[in-house]
Amino acid sequence: LLAASDEAIELIADHRQALSEKFRLDESNPAAQRCMLDKLCTYRAAQAAGVPTPKFWVADTREEIEQLEHELVFPMVLKPILGHKFSRRFKGSYNVASNIDELLSAFDAVDCAGIRTFLVEMIPGPDDKLCSYYTYLDENGNNLINFTKRVIRRYPLNMGGSTYHITDKVPDIQELALALFRQVGLRGVANVEFKLDERDGTLKLIECNARFTAADCLLVASGLNLPLFVYNRLTERAQPEPSSYRVGMRLWKPVGDFAAYRQLSKAGLLSLNAWIRSIMHPQIFPVFRWNDPLPSILSNARLVGHAMAS
Repeated sequence: LLAASDEAIELIADHRQALSEKFRLDESNPAAQRCMLDKLCTYRAAQAAGVPTPKFWVADTREEIEQLEHELVFPMVLKPILGHKFSRRFKGSYNVASNIDELLSAFDAVDCAGIRTFLVEMIPGPDDKLCSYYTYLDENGNNLINFTKRVIRRYPLNMGGSTYHITDKVPDIQELALALFRQVGLRGVANVEFKLDERDGTLKLIECNARFTAADCLLVASGLNLPLFVYNRLTERAQPEPSSYRVGMRLWKPVGDFAAYRQLSKAGLLSLNAWIRSIMHPQIFPVFRWNDPLPSILSNARLVGHAMAS
């Protein structure tokens, strides 16, 4: 029984003993997983481990935000402490405010829904400064896998889901990621995202996921089959430890990336020719397979109308 969502992590952590009587469960430290679910706990753990983060502030009331106004830097992210709770009630993963009035308005709406948040500086710079590290931590905290990728584009710009990824060798990210994981004692599957802050050349924490993610198909295509690796460990099947992966492999979401191109084009940041050149590569698709196209058709149908309306 393996977690592929925040809700699944919460379920397994809360009922681990009962579930272990019927299922094989992966290596885990439930307290550490809960800390990674809690974005504020994650940021505080990163600070304790010496891992750079954006500036952030804790404010539980409208009045506390108003008292912090002279310290805050805009644009500002109103970040939910538990992202999956926010996503059930609101569109996207967080709110972005360009001034204090927008921040207070967003806070009022989220606070009325009973969702706790904190305030995070939005790191400037394009989305291609985002990068991720994936690993698997054994019972002793040893990292058995090392994989990194970068984001090429997201939609919506600077706040949406990734529409185009590429495998790469990102310098410095492994050391920072492992420092965070070991600070909280994380075990099992682990993924962390950073953004390069061009103001000081430092990778700064965005978020951590102690589970499988939507980009796992990119790992598989690149030669690191993380789900199979975990399955073989749980079923005690012999397997070599993954030691390398192919760089330059691309994961592309065509409909979402076209919407990203349109938004970038309107802002004068990406021409049609440049977008076409960027996608003229062999691609991996998150859902589409020639021998089973229907899931991809259905999953993208609703996105087409949204992209054309953007």
